[in-house]
Amino acid sequence: MIRVRPALLLAVVATGTAISMSVLAGWQRGGWLAERLVWVSIGVVLVTGAHLLPALCRSAPLSGRVVGAVLWFGCMAAASYAHATFILLSQFHAGELRVLAVPVASIPTHRELTAVMADRASVTAELARGNARRCIRNCPTWQTRRTSLAARLDALDAEAADVRRYQAIEDGNAEHRVTARDDPVTARLAMFCGIPEARLDLFAGLGFAAVLEGLACLLWWVALVPQAPQSSVTDRHAVARDVTVETAPVTTLVQSPSPTAVQSTVPPVLQPIITLPESDLARLRRDIESGAVKPTVAGIRQHLGCSQAKASALRRQLADLTA
Repeated sequence: MIRVRPALLLAVVATGTAISMSVLAGWQRGGWLAERLVWVSIGVVLVTGAHLLPALCRSAPLSGRVVGAVLWFGCMAAASYAHATFILLSQFHAGELRVLAVPVASIPTHRELTAVMADRASVTAELARGNARRCIRNCPTWQTRRTSLAARLDALDAEAADVRRYQAIEDGNAEHRVTARDDPVTARLAMFCGIPEARLDLFAGLGFAAVLEGLACLLWWVALVPQAPQSSVTDRHAVARDVTVETAPVTTLVQSPSPTAVQSTVPPVLQPIITLPESDLARLRRDIESGAVKPTVAGIRQHLGCSQAKASALRRQLADLTA
């Protein structure tokens, strides 16, 4: 009994955890409230069936065990799929929260680099035309024009440099968001194994689900195992109570009136025989001594029509008594 209680407790905890995951996964799958409730009910039934079918079908006939095994595989696959859905969605939500917590560098409003480079190309072409033209008259005006174009070209170069720096900052912010969104262990393991992170996330979710389902099935199998018989102490007390009470002949010394002591034998006095109900152990011991039953587990089981566990326990108790 001491061995079963921890297994039962762990089985209830494992099944409760699996049901909670299936409930959340079903709630996120459905759209309408009715659809969500149906998905939740399906998940609960499949998880319960996956955990309890092996223990419930243990004593069923062969045909029942075969059908139960097929249904158990289906329930395990469906429950693992639901649990993988929950794990992937929870990782996605956790990544979104990590992205919101990442500090972002502020960037002032600026033009696109393509627009700046287009203006720079126009100013460069106009300055080249001005430099190629000969000054015949109004030379100071053309000189001022060329100086203005050169200054504008320098300003556009500086603006283009700022735009490139802003783009580098934006790329850094995007990289930080991507890094924060991915699970750190999954990202490094995917880099080490050389497989995509999405595929590794799927395999990890299915692996966690399979381990949880398998553990719950094993715990329920152990928790619902039939109870073993009590220790042989109780049976020994029962044998002691069931033994027929008899007394041996009593010899007494009677004093005669003469000075010589004469020993006389009094006829034996027999007490009434009290017969109590015979226990399995006492009856089995009597039958073995008489040769009607072989002192083996198979012989005891066939003679009493009991289970294998009870026959083994009786065989051990007989060995203790004979020892």
